[in-house]
Amino acid sequence: MKTQLSIIGGGPGGYAAAFLAADLGMEVTLVEMQPRLGGVCLLRGCIPSKALLHVAKVLAEAKYLKQWGVAFSDPAIDIDAVRARKEKVIATLTGGLSQLAKRRKVRVVQARATFENSTTLRLNPIDGAAMDDDRLEFDHCIVATGSAPSTIPGLNLASPRVMDSTGALELPDVPESLLVVGGGYIGLEMGTVYAALGSRVSVVEMTGGLLPGADRNLVKPLAKKLETDFEAIWLNTKVTSLVDTGDGVEVTFDGDVEPKTRMFSRVLISVGRRPNSAGLGLENTQVSVNQRGIITVDAQLRTTDPRILAIGDVAGDPMLAHKASHEGKVAVEALAGKPAAFKPRAIPAVVFTDPEIAWAGLTETQAAAEGRQMAVAQFPWVASGRAQAVGRTEGLTKWIIDPATERVLGCGIVGPGAGDLIGEAVLAIEMGAAVGDLTDSIHPHPTLTETLGAAAEVYFGTATDLYRPKRE
Repeated sequence: MKTQLSIIGGGPGGYAAAFLAADLGMEVTLVEMQPRLGGVCLLRGCIPSKALLHVAKVLAEAKYLKQWGVAFSDPAIDIDAVRARKEKVIATLTGGLSQLAKRRKVRVVQARATFENSTTLRLNPIDGAAMDDDRLEFDHCIVATGSAPSTIPGLNLASPRVMDSTGALELPDVPESLLVVGGGYIGLEMGTVYAALGSRVSVVEMTGGLLPGADRNLVKPLAKKLETDFEAIWLNTKVTSLVDTGDGVEVTFDGDVEPKTRMFSRVLISVGRRPNSAGLGLENTQVSVNQRGIITVDAQLRTTDPRILAIGDVAGDPMLAHKASHEGKVAVEALAGKPAAFKPRAIPAVVFTDPEIAWAGLTETQAAAEGRQMAVAQFPWVASGRAQAVGRTEGLTKWIIDPATERVLGCGIVGPGAGDLIGEAVLAIEMGAAVGDLTDSIHPHPTLTETLGAAAEVYFGTATDLYRPKRE
């Protein structure tokens, strides 16, 4: 079997690359181990988690209505129905991808692919399925194999009570108590879901704060909210052992926790992800892989092997679906001879907790660590009419600005809908907008998007809804 372009992996990067390549007239073969397209993001990550977070959000909003004199009785949760609705969302989207692949004449092969050399893939059938040909020759290949949950050495307890993010999204039940190991975005999102469904959730994080690396004033409102939503948050603390006692998981801690040993119904290990580069036969090619298992690529996503490219999580941080999709398109455009390069000024990141946190471009933490000159202009949502109207005044919008040129370099937002608001910031940073361009842009009233313009006004000391004169 031969093809012009082979793609290993049918996730957001892989199918985006396959569809664009087909649109540009290339002959494309997409090799995916799962029976459905979509990858981790659609099948076991972004989409199912956001579907469940929507349930958590509605439950939380119902509680907020008590401030307006509207009270509901405690919800009756049918976990089987919740799980079925989640699966329906996944099925709808994967079915759409299948139809799009057929209409574009993308050949989809379900198999495990390994490199025999720089021009040939060996296709290993899944579950003994018959195949017409077990080899695929290609002119070029894009590796889009994604990533998998990381594990903690010494805590690999083979117990159904100990889950990774994939297991947690299957919603086996609503445990009475849940320990989340890791205070990153995946752990906090899943903790939010289980807490809303009725679990007593605790989080343990080995560093001194939740969401390490994110700006502290963005994390603060979320941390304050989670202190009431979660039963406990332990920082500067490690888990040293897990024991399945039959009735639960006995967890031993090292840190400022008393008692040191506690029982939980379930434990979620959420300590990051690792690239899926092992077992691909890359040693049979000229592709270079670093110590973290990340494939080395250039701005066109080309590896050190002239026939092979790599995109998405396997090509490095940040491990985000939208970054993978964009890289997939850049890689295909480069193969098509277009002047394409992956050099974004801003890759947005969103934590879909309640409140949400989103940022793009340069962060205040990053600028301080690098010793870069910056100006920070921030607008507290307590001064926003829309935030007051909906009772969510804990939010904050801020811009990171180059004081020499007044160009916006970064943006951070915390509050409901932050993930939707960050899009304007991404466009502004990519277009090289000056902070004055934001104040000159009319934002609709009353909306939370006004906070982007208001934060820019703070820089000039002219914010209508906030008296904060500019300091000389």
